[in-house]
Amino acid sequence: MRLLLTNDDGIHAPGIIALHHALAAEPAIGGPGDEVFPVAPLTVQSATSHGVTFHTPLMVSPVTVNDRMRGIAVDARPADCVKLALTCLWPERFGEGSRPDLVVSGMNAGANCGINVIYSGTVAAALEAAFLGVPSIAVSLMIGTGEPDYACGAAHARRAIDAILAHGPLEPHTCLSINIPPCEMSNPARHEPLPLAVRPMNTHGLQDGYERRVSPGGEVYYWANRSGLEFRQTDPDSDVHALFDGHITVTPLKYDLTEHDHLHLWRGELES
Repeated sequence: MRLLLTNDDGIHAPGIIALHHALAAEPAIGGPGDEVFPVAPLTVQSATSHGVTFHTPLMVSPVTVNDRMRGIAVDARPADCVKLALTCLWPERFGEGSRPDLVVSGMNAGANCGINVIYSGTVAAALEAAFLGVPSIAVSLMIGTGEPDYACGAAHARRAIDAILAHGPLEPHTCLSINIPPCEMSNPARHEPLPLAVRPMNTHGLQDGYERRVSPGGEVYYWANRSGLEFRQTDPDSDVHALFDGHITVTPLKYDLTEHDHLHLWRGELES
C-alpha cells in the first residue's frame, strides 16, 4: 500500500513526523512494499479550511525532516498540497497514471471534532482527496493541559487505521475523520488501548470570544481568546461527547453539501 501523507501544521510539525513514523513502522499496513510519501505545507496553515491558491505560484522544495522522513514542502494550503500531489508530484515519483491507495492528513495538533471540521485544514485536505477519488483519513490529537506525547497519539491513530482497513480497502470517495483523546507525558496510562466510537459530528456552534485591545498607535483590534472546543451545546451521541469521554472517535464525512431533503420543496416553489 502506498500512502500520501499531508497536514495543515506544516511539514516540520511534530504531529506529522510522529504519524509518519507510526505509519511506516512494521508490521506494514498493506504488506511488503508499503511507502509513505509526505507532501505538506511549508508553514502552518491551521484553520485555513478548504482554501486553494490560484494567483500565486505553488513553490515546492524537497525536505529531509530526519533520517526516516523525506518529503516535499509546498508553500500553499493543505488542499493545494493534495491537488498538486495527485495531479503532478505523485505521478512524477511513482509513474504516470498512478495514485496513492490512501491519503492520510495529520496528525493535527488539536481536535477537529464537531463543527471544527468546517474550519480545519487537516480535514479539508482529506476531503479534497476523497473528492478527487482517493479514499482518505484525517487524524487529529486533542491537546490537553499537559505536554502532548505525539508518538503515543500516533500509535493510537495507527491502531485505529489498522482497525478500519482490517475490513478491506476503503471505497474511492470515502473520507473518515479520527480524533484521539489527549495523550500527555504526565499520564502513565496514556499508552493503554482506547475504545473506538463511531459518532456523527456535533453540529452546535462554538462559543466565540474576543478580547478587545488597543495598539500602541491607538488602533483597536480583537484577539480570539476561546479554546475552539467550547460548544454552545453537545449532543450525547456526538463525536464531541465521545471524545471528551476518552474514546477515539471515527466520523464518516462527505463533501456534498446539498440539502437533499429540501430539493423537492424548492423545486415546488421555484419550478412550478
